[in-house]
Amino acid sequence: MDPRAKLYLLLLANLMLFFHVGTGAEAVATGLFLLLFFLSGHTRTGIRLSVVYFGLLAIDLFVVPLAGDGILLNLLSLVSVGIRMMLPCIITGAYAFSTTTVGELTSALRRMHVPESVIIPCAVVVRFFPTVQEDYHQIHNAMALRGIAEGKGALLLHPMQSLEYILMPLLMNGNNVAQDLSVAALTKGIGLPGTHTCMTELHLTVWDFIYPALCTLPLLWNGGILL
Repeated sequence: MDPRAKLYLLLLANLMLFFHVGTGAEAVATGLFLLLFFLSGHTRTGIRLSVVYFGLLAIDLFVVPLAGDGILLNLLSLVSVGIRMMLPCIITGAYAFSTTTVGELTSALRRMHVPESVIIPCAVVVRFFPTVQEDYHQIHNAMALRGIAEGKGALLLHPMQSLEYILMPLLMNGNNVAQDLSVAALTKGIGLPGTHTCMTELHLTVWDFIYPALCTLPLLWNGGILL
């Protein structure tokens, strides 16, 4: 899918959150967003996000109404609804970041005549999160090698160790990563004035029009953005 179509889907998900669409329209649109992971080969990510979203939807529709009133149930409903409403934005953002390279994003933004002052930060952000994720895996492997917080659930069972050994190094390293990526982008001439060329050629296809339009249809029903 063209990066411009992905940006439209991300905008659509944010409009869903802003206008607080109905549950049915949100579920259908989110299901179409999740389908993109399976079509693009990111099956594991699609399964995980599907389990989280539809699990929260089941809690809101079935568990809370059948269990009755209560402080804990109201709190559970509040948390599940809040997270579920933000998940479409997270899903479309994760799909856009995982399937779009820096060259494709830069080429698409220049085709849209976006100012360079916006393109440079976007290019840095796209490279930032994968780099931080790689640093996290390296820190986690180093901790496991030294016998600190072993196992997948150990970080939740030992929050102070997580704060000391993972969060603080990531925060300190994040500033260095952002500076290094900015320098690398400027070294490649991304900030030079004039007309830029790109080796990545983008072409809008029929798929880039049909699927975004299909994702827009649930928001035109009763409970959507317009109705």
